[in-house]
Formats: sequence, C-alpha cells, structure tokens
Amino acid sequence: MKLIKRPIYTNRITPFINKQVIKVITGQRRVGKSYVMLQLMENIKAIDKKANIVYINMEVDDFTHIKTHEDLTNHLKDKFPSNKNNYFFIDEVQEVKEFERTLRSLLAKNTCDIYCTGSNANMLSGELATHLSGRYMVFQIHALSFIEFLEFHQLENKQESLILYLKYGGMPFLPNIGLQENLPYEYLRSVYSTILLKDVVARENIRSVSFLENLVAYLADNMGSLFSANNISKYLKSQKVEISTQLTINYLRALSNTFFVHKVQRTEVGGLKIFEIGEKYYFEDLGLRNAIIGFNQVADLHKLMENAVYLHLKQQNFNVFVGKLGENEIDFVADKNGNKTYIQVCLTIQSEITANREFGNLLKIEDNYPKYVITLNDIMIGQNKEGIIQKNLLEFLSEQTDN
Repeated sequence: MKLIKRPIYTNRITPFINKQVIKVITGQRRVGKSYVMLQLMENIKAIDKKANIVYINMEVDDFTHIKTHEDLTNHLKDKFPSNKNNYFFIDEVQEVKEFERTLRSLLAKNTCDIYCTGSNANMLSGELATHLSGRYMVFQIHALSFIEFLEFHQLENKQESLILYLKYGGMPFLPNIGLQENLPYEYLRSVYSTILLKDVVARENIRSVSFLENLVAYLADNMGSLFSANNISKYLKSQKVEISTQLTINYLRALSNTFFVHKVQRTEVGGLKIFEIGEKYYFEDLGLRNAIIGFNQVADLHKLMENAVYLHLKQQNFNVFVGKLGENEIDFVADKNGNKTYIQVCLTIQSEITANREFGNLLKIEDNYPKYVITLNDIMIGQNKEGIIQKNLLEFLSEQTDN
C-alpha cells in the first residue's frame, strides 16, 4: 500500500527528533498514527542510514507476549547497541501495563530516542503525567483534512468532493475501500465497533453497553448543540432509560478519552471565564458519525458543516471554544498562541434576517481579530462587512495555515 505523506504532522514532530523528550502521538484508533510513525522512521533513515530503529506494534501477534513493563524491558534488552544512534517506536503503548516505567528508565539512561502512540487520553492524564511530567511532548493526529481527503482519494477540489467528504469523512483507509454506495459505511461501522468495545467498554470498564450506544446516537443526532449531562439524562429518561447524571458524565468522558468525540467548552468572549456547563460535542470523523445514524443531506448538512469547520481548526492546531457574548453565541472562538479567530457557520445568508444574525453577533465583538461567516455555496463569497469576511466552506477547508 502506498505511503501518502502527512507533512502537517511530521513537520510538527521532526524538530524534536533526537531531543531528550518522549514523543507521544495520540488520536482516535485508525486515524493513521502508525503511518505517521513510519514516515518519521523514513525521515530518520534518510538522515542516518546506520540508525538502529526498534519498532513494536502492540496490535500485531508477534508482540502478544509483551503484557507488562517487565516484559517490555526484557524484550528490549540488548536491542540498543552503544555504537549506534538508537530509536524506539512503540504503537498502542497503553496495551502494556505500567509501560511508563520502561519509558522512564530508557529516558533516564539516555538509551534511545523514544516515540509512542496511544488511543486513550488517560495515558496522558494518568500514566505519563504521573511518572514523566515535563519529559514528553504530545502530538495529536486527526482524521484526514479535506485537502488530505482529496489527495488520498485523487479527487478534484470542487463542491461534489466536499459533499463526499461530509458524507464519508476522513478515515485514511477508505481509499482502499472506495466511495461507492454503502461500502464505506460497512468498514466504518466495524471501526466504530472496535473503538466502542476495545477502547471504551474494555478500558473504561463500561457496564451498560446499550446505554453507551444510545448516548453515542444522541450525540450524533445533536452534535453542535449546547447541552449538559443533566439534559441528556432527562432525555434518556423520557426514552425509558434510567441513568444518573454522574454516570452520563462518566460515559461522556470515556468517549472523549478515546478521541471519538471532542468536548468543546464555552468561553466568555473578551474574558477569561470558562463555563463548566453547556458544552458542545463534535465527532473526530464525519463518516463514523454518519455510519451510526445515517447521512441526511437535507436535515444534517448544517451540523456536518459545523463539525467540519471544528475539525479543520483542530487539524490546524488551534484551541477551540464556543463563544458566549451576553445572550449571544459565537460558533467558534479559535486560539493559537494568543491570536484569536471568530467564526459563524450557516448554510446560507441569502435572507436579511440570517445575515443580521450571523454578521450581527460578530459585529458585537469589540477586538480586531479576524472574523468569518462560513456558508456552503452562497454566490457572494468574499463579502466584507465591517471587517467580517464571508467564505465558502470549500474555500475555508482548502486553506492551511502554518503550525
């Protein structure tokens, strides 16, 4: 299979090659973390042909004997000769119990340059943070951006390709399946089952799988809507599902830990306050969302647009929040190194009422950071209203900023 480069990620990691920090590559299962690793290995070999690279993929049967940090340490014994530059890559490191002990020892002895991938955020908040605080860098890999989707599927940059992206999403393996009829959804449903059962249920000790599935369906149907765990519990109770608010919070956290969905908190525009309730949830991959509850181009297009804008911002390394300005809402407040961008997303602004709402909310923001209204296919693209730029979604998703 051809290895298509993803420089947006390798360019972020490359400056840290041979630096004494562990490079932790995170992201949802099947978004291409392993292939980013392989690209890094190729880059290292291009620079140092004699480099000694040790690679372990915990999803391969060859390494099923490695279950604990003792097993890992024993496996690596004598694998790093002193007369070579040594590099250690391990995929899905969370499968090794107390893996952090081995990594800490390797780092302390300056044995090798270390890279690992993981599909669960607990690896960062728990294992690594406790034992390796300040000695690792985190790089999150996402599903394909729209531009990557075009390259992987060899498609032209046009509206029809955009609809395919909104419909099937950006899982990197899809070009091997094709985008004909329902074939992609068969594959995506299998990925969803693996994420749910292996990464959520097994690792997080979930007891009610049926409730978890109902919760995912609810999130899929209401993505981009403001809600709280309490509201979700009330809704599920109306569906004769008796689940406590705390359990709902736990299950939402479990889903977020696998990077399957992303919790987006609200922030006060112009202030520092982060609100603890009323968050939004977006999916890591649009195709996975559609595989769960179906693709309804009429009813869901605005939700999918909003999710696509969120993903694009995250892929460009922005921190993203929902903005609160008095009683008004700003769809996205994106921050990178203290520089903000404000974005409203809507299908069309051809009516004066819609234009007043979408532009009006942004006009109330008093700072001079960039402000955009993103629409699907309005003809008047590039319209500038008191400094606010209107852009077509196709144009917006085709732009890539520096890292």
